[in-house]
Amino acid sequence: MHLSRPAVPRLAPIGKVAERARVVMEGSFANAVNVIATLAHSRAVSRAFGEFARVVLFEGDLSRRNVEIAVLRMGWNCQSVYEFGQHTLIARAEVMSAEEIYLVTRPIVEGRWTAAEAALLQVVDDLYSDDCVSDATWAEAVRWFSGAEMVHLVAAAGCYRMVSGLLNSLGVERDAGVPGWPTATPAP
Repeated sequence: MHLSRPAVPRLAPIGKVAERARVVMEGSFANAVNVIATLAHSRAVSRAFGEFARVVLFEGDLSRRNVEIAVLRMGWNCQSVYEFGQHTLIARAEVMSAEEIYLVTRPIVEGRWTAAEAALLQVVDDLYSDDCVSDATWAEAVRWFSGAEMVHLVAAAGCYRMVSGLLNSLGVERDAGVPGWPTATPAP
């Protein structure tokens, strides 16, 4: 059971940073102004977070699709609506259907995941529930993913668990146009 989330931001986004972020993000499918302007309260953390998240999302050995499945699942597990909403926009624009995004919120057996994707989802669930991938889950995952991909997967899930906790605890509000939780499987 999750504790309740803050009803209002605990730290207000810094206005001048928000203004610059709006200009930079103009025309983008994502809108992360509030997180950028809130994390700006700590320049060092903001810089480090930005670099690590960029590497986890766009570099490394895991495919973009698999990274987004992992990030969305961890955001769902942590009940971080901000994180889930931002990555819904990214996943829709790049690698996943609306139905697949919805199915990330359901038990693994309810989705039409490949065996590799089901193993990936179970890795994320293990990390969320115990901060360690079980032996059985690891054995299944390494059937589908190389050592480099496993490091990337565990790093992505861990990074976005930290991000989810940060966003939840700071009470970062969703930006305009960022969706919340999916409520039902979209019609085909």
